[in-house]
Formats: sequence, structure tokens, C-alpha cells
Amino acid sequence: MTASTGETRGEKKERTRRSILDSALVLCEDSSLVALSLRQVAKEVGIVPTAFYRHFDSIEDLGLALVDESFVSLRAMLRAIRRSDGTVPTFTEIVDRSVVTLEEHVHRHRGHFRFIARERAAGPPAVKARIHHEIQLCERELATDIARLPGTDHWSAEDLHVLSGLIVTAMVATAEAIVDAGGRPEAEKRVSDVARTQLRMVLIGALSWKSEP
Repeated sequence: MTASTGETRGEKKERTRRSILDSALVLCEDSSLVALSLRQVAKEVGIVPTAFYRHFDSIEDLGLALVDESFVSLRAMLRAIRRSDGTVPTFTEIVDRSVVTLEEHVHRHRGHFRFIARERAAGPPAVKARIHHEIQLCERELATDIARLPGTDHWSAEDLHVLSGLIVTAMVATAEAIVDAGGRPEAEKRVSDVARTQLRMVLIGALSWKSEP
């Protein structure tokens, strides 16, 4: 335990790690991770550059940790609303709950979503690959849940993944649009309304779909 603060070494290390992650999000608001230097992050946190390596191997490693933070809680929330009361929800319920949950999640983690939106296109290769992987995990989990809904028993596994991919792609675009709305309620409402309409249109078509033998 450190005498000056009463923190244990583990608590101090975790606090510093958290400061590094938060500072990186702030520094990445106007530029990509590829333009961020270790010295910039260390200066923002108030540590010497060599202390950075006690927490992350590189700036790219820091970016991977931010990607993981962004998606783990979102996947858990979306999974929970699809199975909130133990019953199987309808397509419409999935759409409405998912859009509301996504909007709330973006509000709480706006910096993370701004980071994901930028790094998905302009980040280091490993970070872009991790984002792609996390999106694929969302698609697989959604496809598994869709397979439990009435009327999908005649669908092939491939078609289930096509539908889940369409839905997740729309949700990612919606999250980015909410971030771009800049906290303006009217603009965010338009984004959410359009998202619901898009998803319902996709699902209306899906309900009449039959996979080829």
C-alpha cells in the first residue's frame, strides 16, 4: 500500500491504466490512433513514457483494449434485451428494444463509439481487424437468437447470418449517426426513427423469405 494515498499498488496501477484509456479517447477525438504517440498519452496522463509499458505493449495494444471495452458491454446489453424475461421476443420487440438500448449505450459511451467509427476505417490494421471480429461476434449471436423465432425453421444457417449481418450493419451505422448528431435531441430522434423503419422493412421482407433447398 502506498503511504501517500492509502491505495494498494494494484489499485494505483488500475487507476493509471484507466487514466491512459480515458486520455487516449480524448486525444483521439480529432485524429486517428495512427497519429497518436506514446509521449502524447503519457503527457496527458502525467506519467513518464516508460511507465506506459507497465500497462500496454504499444499504442496499438491500447487501441485493442479500447475496442474490447466498447463491444463487451454492448453485446451483453443486446443479449439481455433479446432474452429479458425468459420468453422469446417478436421481431418488432427486438427492433424496438435494440434501438432504445443502442441509443442509451451510445450516450453513456460516446467517446468509445466515436473512436470505433473512426478506427473502423482509418485505424491500425490490428485494431480494424479486432473491430471487424467484434462485429462478427454480434452477428453470430444475433443469428443464433433469430433461429429461435417462429417462422425461421425453414431458413438455412447461411441465410440466418445474412439477416443478422444486415441488422448489425444497420445498428453500427445508427450508432455512428447518433454520435454525429452531437447530442441534439431532435437529430437523435430522427436517427432512431429511421433505424426502426429500416430494420422493420428488412424484417418484413425476411418473414416471407424461404431458403432454397
